[in-house]
Amino acid sequence: MNQLDQLKQITTVVADTGDFASLKQFAPRDATTNPSLILKAAQMPEYQFVVEKTIADSRTKFSGKELLAHVLDDLTIRFGLEILKIVPGRVSTETDANMSFDTDALVAKGRHFIKLYEENGIARERILIKIASTWEGIRAAEILQRDGINCNLTLLFSLAQAVGCAEAGVKLISPFVGRIMDWYKAKEKKEFAPAEDPGVLSVKEIYSYYKKFGHATEVMGASFRNVGEIQELAGCDLLTISPQLLADLQKNTAPLARKLSPELARESKIEKLPLDEKRFRWHFNDNAMATEKTAEGIRLFNADAQKLAAFVAAKLD
Repeated sequence: MNQLDQLKQITTVVADTGDFASLKQFAPRDATTNPSLILKAAQMPEYQFVVEKTIADSRTKFSGKELLAHVLDDLTIRFGLEILKIVPGRVSTETDANMSFDTDALVAKGRHFIKLYEENGIARERILIKIASTWEGIRAAEILQRDGINCNLTLLFSLAQAVGCAEAGVKLISPFVGRIMDWYKAKEKKEFAPAEDPGVLSVKEIYSYYKKFGHATEVMGASFRNVGEIQELAGCDLLTISPQLLADLQKNTAPLARKLSPELARESKIEKLPLDEKRFRWHFNDNAMATEKTAEGIRLFNADAQKLAAFVAAKLD
């Protein structure tokens, strides 16, 4: 049995891609997208049918700036619909990065996305609304969760963000393993073995906290740089993995040891972190890596969203 199959026995495997062919090849349960992945997929010749149909349908209802806005939302949903034809579980659909500090706008966008999915016959249980793990994003997720709309809090780099999400009743979080490691690698000018990888250690800490203190929020490690990071997190609730690393796991037939479990987590010596808005902002601000990587991630997702808008606008002329 290869390591991908072994991993699937103890962890829910999610594909970090908008490429339908990769989804069919690796058979994950769930899939996740973001503006960067949708931009990449939308530019591939084999997915032009999705782009062209979205534009054609939107032209019958809208024009001008309104047309572009609706095409972008509908394109996001259509890629989600195509993915849901392949995966048996859920798809994560990302809100606009430029709304990351606007609770009301995030709530409205989450409800809008769910409405579009439901109009296409998809139950809300199969959708996760992706929101950046800002204080405002966490508050938006809290409201959406009360509506029965499940959320995936992304761009998460610290225990404070994770605790805030759990206390808000968020369905799932995506701590970014590789981006944490990138920051420490640049800062300390050194390489990290997988077991000492700061991103791996961060996810282990969050997983232990959730299991020890009885939080139901699911932990989905994300943004991996190598197979070693994935192997060190075997047993995590979910892991979202790029097609290249899924292929590497599929080729490897060595035994895969379980590194995380609820039983081990409950024995952890981690202490409870009391949080309100002031404490959240202080802990977050006091973590230079988390502060910098969250801000950078929001900027990068917004830049790719703008590139996607320019790509679509050129097709509307």
